[in-house]
Amino acid sequence: MTRIDRYLARLIAVPLIATLVLAAMLLLLEKMLRLFDFVVSEGGPVGVVWRMMANLIPEYLGLGIPIGLMLGVLLAFRRLALSSELDSLRSVGLGYGRLLRVPYLYAVVLMAANVAIVGFVQPYAQYAYEELRFDLRSGALGASIRVGEFNNFGRRMTLRVERSERRGTDLHGVFLRAEGRDGRRLAVTADRGTFLATEDPNTIIFRLANGRLVHSERDFPAPRVLSFDRYDLPLELPAIQSFRGRGNPLEELTITELARIGLGGAAGVDARRRDAARAHFHFRLVEMLMILMLPLLAVALAVPPKRSTSGLGIFLSIVMVVTYHKVNQYAEQAGAAGRFDPLLALWLPFLLFAALIFWMYWTLAHKPGGQPIAALEKAFALVGKRLGRLFGRRRQTLAAAE
Repeated sequence: MTRIDRYLARLIAVPLIATLVLAAMLLLLEKMLRLFDFVVSEGGPVGVVWRMMANLIPEYLGLGIPIGLMLGVLLAFRRLALSSELDSLRSVGLGYGRLLRVPYLYAVVLMAANVAIVGFVQPYAQYAYEELRFDLRSGALGASIRVGEFNNFGRRMTLRVERSERRGTDLHGVFLRAEGRDGRRLAVTADRGTFLATEDPNTIIFRLANGRLVHSERDFPAPRVLSFDRYDLPLELPAIQSFRGRGNPLEELTITELARIGLGGAAGVDARRRDAARAHFHFRLVEMLMILMLPLLAVALAVPPKRSTSGLGIFLSIVMVVTYHKVNQYAEQAGAAGRFDPLLALWLPFLLFAALIFWMYWTLAHKPGGQPIAALEKAFALVGKRLGRLFGRRRQTLAAAE
């Protein structure tokens, strides 16, 4: 690797890493607030939020890698163009094809990382995330007791406490109502209470102090009332359902599993699921392969016209990548529903987008004075001038009125 290659590698690395980190942090912070609300509303331990966020990282990396590569290459070549370093490099015989060597090294490495993340890591992380959500709703992770509120543990037990100390190990002002399957009903009030584990994982002991207990059954003519200094009340934990198996939805399947279902003709799979798996398989493929087109698109949009510092290319690059992603999502849904052949619905936009990128790159690299977005640059410059004149006249009018 020459000194110029190392220089380009440094120029690309800084915005690429910054974009990846910033995108992941923004997405995680936005999701973190909703996760905290969800966990608190379900009464689960707050620490599970970090586990859920860790399982979201692969998904956000899969979204951030294409944008990071795009902006890394674009901002690096834009800096070279604005400082006239790009003209100097081309004047000594280094064409765009030679300068794209380093961006394509980044693209190949990031594409391999994206294949590993999107193809294999993200499906398992998505499944683990959904399992945590299920465990929170079912109470398998344990429930935090909300002070001053009625907490339902299953259908047969309600608990309310007035104060909690020592991270929930000491409860004060306890009210408990429990109902057994045989018709046995208990209503208990106590000054203090503590949960104790037993050898049976389905049963816990609730040790109460200084309280009263009302016990009623079907055979009792009247409820029995008991005052106690200490009372150990065995409680059966509610039954917890097991979580479903992995693979429904299809986002939880690896790319090899999708290929086996959608293309390999796996036994026992209905036609609708096979079409959906086939569409999702092609969706992942075109999203991964598009990473190889991004260096060409970035270079084509990075170089502004001479004597111009317009940032239109940066805005247009993000719009194009996001639009292509949305088109792929629609094509996948249409292919999964059977309205179009997934092969045609997903690969035709890929070929059209790739052809547009090649034309833009060829116009910049091989056409003298070529500028692929010259018309848009002129249009935006004209609109900017007219808006500037309009606001200038308005300021003059307001100044004259004052």
